[in-house]
Amino acid sequence: MFKPIPVAIGLRYLRAKRRNGFISFISMASILGIALGVMVLITTLAVMSGFQKEIRDRLLQMAAHATVSAEGAPMHDWQHAVQVAMSDARVAGAAPYIEIQGMLSGPRVQGAMVQGILPSEESKVSVIAQKMKQGSIDSLTPGSFHIVLGQELALWLGVRVGDSVVVTLADIQGTPVGAMPRLKRFTVSGIFEAGYNEIDRGLAVVNMDDLQRVLKMDGVTGVRLKLHDMDRAFEVARDLALNLQGAYRVSDWTQENANLYHSLKMEKTVMGILLSLIIAMGAFNLVSSQVMLVTDKQADIAILRTLGLSPGGVMQVFMVQGTLIGVIGTVLGVVGGIVLTLNLERILELIESIFNVQLLPEDVYYITGLPTDMQTPDVVAITIVALLMSFLATLYPAWRAARTQPAEALRYE
Repeated sequence: MFKPIPVAIGLRYLRAKRRNGFISFISMASILGIALGVMVLITTLAVMSGFQKEIRDRLLQMAAHATVSAEGAPMHDWQHAVQVAMSDARVAGAAPYIEIQGMLSGPRVQGAMVQGILPSEESKVSVIAQKMKQGSIDSLTPGSFHIVLGQELALWLGVRVGDSVVVTLADIQGTPVGAMPRLKRFTVSGIFEAGYNEIDRGLAVVNMDDLQRVLKMDGVTGVRLKLHDMDRAFEVARDLALNLQGAYRVSDWTQENANLYHSLKMEKTVMGILLSLIIAMGAFNLVSSQVMLVTDKQADIAILRTLGLSPGGVMQVFMVQGTLIGVIGTVLGVVGGIVLTLNLERILELIESIFNVQLLPEDVYYITGLPTDMQTPDVVAITIVALLMSFLATLYPAWRAARTQPAEALRYE
């Protein structure tokens, strides 16, 4: 089969047994370095994506994908808002809520977000009923003044099911002795565990009617939405607000948890950049091996030049040879990274059984395995970066080979 001369010679240099074994060793080290960097980067980003997805899923099991709330006043006609939301095919569920900051007092005092819900509607937007460790969400009946606490919050307060807590709300009422915050005694009827510390420690749930009576409020804070596609949360909530009459405030899960969302995204980006240095090390090894190869092939270069091969052709020979080394290393790294990621949990279990240790204690991390989420865009980006680094690593040695003068190279041959 016909091949361009630079490609044919470059392939021959890749297959041929070199006189200098050290050059072969450096070339193999370059391949292994690039492969190792690609493999580690794919696996690490898959694990970070897995943890990010695990945290996001646990958070959004208890929190809304999006909320639509009245601006500056309670939402009175929330039934109409729910009806309009459910008519949208993108919405999986909708439910009203009241939310206010409060201070809970038991044997100890702890601040928390107090949320009023309708137990019959709450299952449409969260899985709190499935996260109950003690008691039931159905115990939040109107007029009972029962309260359900997160597990960490209950521990901080020092209360159990059946105990009483005094809830002081951040809502001032006028009294004969002056302005006073609203407060009410509630009975703990259940404890839930979401597996996410911010919720387990910072959320208390009561019946919406009871919270309305305490606040003397005839409406709700807003409507919470659960969507089929959480990435379209703001778009769907905005469309709902536009379909309703009046001024409404729209927010989605990325805004309400902006610090967490951006920190997870930043951690993944920074880790990707740092681990890319491993690929860069393999590329530097490739530069070294190519420079030594050019020195070793001075006579060959001189002969090719005398036979009529142009400096550009000489440059292409070594670019082809070096790029192929990068391609081989990248392909091995991608295959190795995918295989390692798919079997990472089995490898973790094997290490734990051999050394009799528990690397991810369930009571600390709230998970029973190592979550991974290998995303195609990440693999493609890593592959492109590795190939680009490998290509750039060939430019200087190839340029140096193109500058070889035939007379100087053959003088001592």
